[in-house]
Amino acid sequence: MPGLERGTAAEQRFNVNLSILFTELPLLERPAAAAAAGFTAVELWWPWVDSPTPDQSELDALKKAIEEAGVQLTGLNFYAGRLPGPDRGALSIPGEESERFRANIDVAADFARSLGCTALNALYGNRVEGVDPAEQDALALENLVLAARAADRIGAILLIETLNQPESPRYPLVSAPAGIGIVDQVNEATGLGNARFLMDLYHLSMNGEDLPRVIAAYAAKTGHVQIADNPGRGAPGTGTLPLKELLGQLRKAGYEGWVGLEYKPGDRPSAEAFDWLPAEARAAR
Repeated sequence: MPGLERGTAAEQRFNVNLSILFTELPLLERPAAAAAAGFTAVELWWPWVDSPTPDQSELDALKKAIEEAGVQLTGLNFYAGRLPGPDRGALSIPGEESERFRANIDVAADFARSLGCTALNALYGNRVEGVDPAEQDALALENLVLAARAADRIGAILLIETLNQPESPRYPLVSAPAGIGIVDQVNEATGLGNARFLMDLYHLSMNGEDLPRVIAAYAAKTGHVQIADNPGRGAPGTGTLPLKELLGQLRKAGYEGWVGLEYKPGDRPSAEAFDWLPAEARAAR
């Protein structure tokens, strides 16, 4: 960027993804660290990568840590397997992984509701060798319908995310049109209209998409935005993406939702990876 002007930043609402930033700290210490860095809102991948249904004591401990830090949980992933790692979701994978996703739906939704979180993200899942892609897609739609209904039950939206082909070669949603297609399918199947696109500018740029065109075409169907610079998936200003301009285009296109900071801090503590963002812009208005 290297940094956002104060006026530009004041027009955005930023939150911090505690599954990629502040990971040098134990999970329960991260909400307070985000608050100490000036943020009032956070988001999370599903924190228990080996368990879609952790003990209630673990859920309660994380809830307490978020509440005591005084930050708002604004986004939460459903169970998606090992993240970071080779997994890219579970809901389209027949057998045990799909069952684990289903077991997680109400657990994640109820945890989100307990903290006033109104966005739940469902990663689609990798293609599986020897399984017909059409079978996986049918299973995915079935599970996404269940997830959308659970989100609706708590007054939340369901987010559908695209990833990028170089880093996730077995993940089928690697373009904005592919993600929007699933959003439309889910909304048509449920009639709820609460499925939305998660526009991750890093992943879309890795796919070589025309980002201004994506924003113009799909801002109205976007429920959440995530950013990292490219190359490197670092903080804004460490790569070549014109993130300041892109965020401005999103605002002009009518997007007023959260912008999630989902980047790697590099070889420094996470608390030092926000120098591009004015301190007053880190607190949600």
